[in-house]
Amino acid sequence: MTKRYDSSRQWYAVHTYSGYEEKVAEGIQQRVATVDMADKIFEVLVPKEKQIEIKNGKRKIVEKKIFQGYVLVEMKMTEDAWFIVRNTPGVTGFVGSGITPTPVSDEEMAKIKKRMGVEDPKHKIDFVIGEVVNIVDGPFKGFDGSINEIDTQKGKIKVLVSMFGRDTPVELDALQVKKV
Repeated sequence: MTKRYDSSRQWYAVHTYSGYEEKVAEGIQQRVATVDMADKIFEVLVPKEKQIEIKNGKRKIVEKKIFQGYVLVEMKMTEDAWFIVRNTPGVTGFVGSGITPTPVSDEEMAKIKKRMGVEDPKHKIDFVIGEVVNIVDGPFKGFDGSINEIDTQKGKIKVLVSMFGRDTPVELDALQVKKV
């Protein structure tokens, strides 16, 4: 065996064409079953997390890929296992230096799995108080206003909208506004 192979069971990141992560994961699993590699390739994972989106004024929980264009594979890095994964349609290569795949550390895998296992969807609020925003959804759609309060727990923000010469506070979901 050459230096690049390590027969201990570890996680590796596999680079794929963006949007092909699910197809690649299925392809690897099918190939493992077809050529009986279950003793060398154990688990294939497309890391996802739950996020909240707003569409037509309604909150929706969606699953988003954590790493676009990557699939994680738990495997023993043998020459034949490497060949099976590397030659799966949609795979562009292993993450590593040169031709040597670099295993994902246990700490990193623990963080990824924790992030995947979190049941409460994350509210991403990338705004600061005083920032001017444009309302993109709801009854005040099209209005500009400045952020007055931010509630990261609920994912809500208060925006001061100028109406009839007065600033009126409007409580909105953070996803109902965009930066100006």
